Amino acid sequence: MTASYLDWLQSTTWMQHDQQRRLVVSLAIVGALVLGRWLVMRLVGRRTDDVRIQYQWKKASAYVAFLLGALLVGRVWFEGVSSLATYLGLLSAGVAIALRDPLVNLAAWAFLLWRRPFEVGDRIQIGDNAGDVIDMRIFQFSLNEIGNWVAADQSTGRIIHVPNGLVFTEAVANYTRGFEFIWNELPVMVTFESDWRAAKRVLEEVLDRHALHLAGTAEAQVRKAARQFMIFYGKLTPVVYTSVADSGVVLTMRYLCGPRQRRGTAQAIWEDVLTEFAKADAIDFAYPTQRFYDNRREGKSGAGGPPPAVGDGGS
Repeated sequence: MTASYLDWLQSTTWMQHDQQRRLVVSLAIVGALVLGRWLVMRLVGRRTDDVRIQYQWKKASAYVAFLLGALLVGRVWFEGVSSLATYLGLLSAGVAIALRDPLVNLAAWAFLLWRRPFEVGDRIQIGDNAGDVIDMRIFQFSLNEIGNWVAADQSTGRIIHVPNGLVFTEAVANYTRGFEFIWNELPVMVTFESDWRAAKRVLEEVLDRHALHLAGTAEAQVRKAARQFMIFYGKLTPVVYTSVADSGVVLTMRYLCGPRQRRGTAQAIWEDVLTEFAKADAIDFAYPTQRFYDNRREGKSGAGGPPPAVGDGGS
């Protein structure tokens, strides 16, 4: 029965008995690998509900199954080749000539697995594109885009598919790896006539309410990151810096926050600032205005201003 079936298959497909055998063995290998991967994922699904762990096992099992399948099926069809090294050498030479860009992406994928500059779940920026890494594959990784026309690093809803090879040619910024906080700054401008010292005290109190509790956690993160990177911060607590602009005194609030909490923390801080400034009669927000200054009437007498009134310095 089997011989007649093989004869029929040969007459139908023009395949020799040896080629038919190799085809059957190849299908058996693929079927065994698919079944094995399915069993592994079933076992992982029963052991944990963590989506991140399930995703990592899914990707790892797919890579292992693909590599084993390529090696085993290649050995079946290339039995005449003297060694596996020769087979791989011929295969890699052909791929290098015909598929340069995919080969670069494949090498970059190996680099991502080895060096791990980022992983699924990290927030990164590569070139002009920024977002949360939601998938990593052999030839590309995917980002849930942030920024662009949306303010404060929030999602745009678009998915960006980035070739892996860009990690070799573009700078990669990781928001979450190593030091799990980012610095955010909110400038507040008050008029020159305002009591800027009182305004600064108000801003410091607001910052302490919202961000001071992160200093201890951030210090521990810095010590942990310093084992791998040369990271040093002299001050991790919130601070308010003072500078001067054309329209007033600029008080810049600088504080730590989570990479995904920048907009939420800025909103909460601004609402408190507006509330507190509304209570203070000696503090006004500054905005672009135009003022004419007459030194002869308003300036100091030593700088060419009006002379002191009679009796100002007498007894």
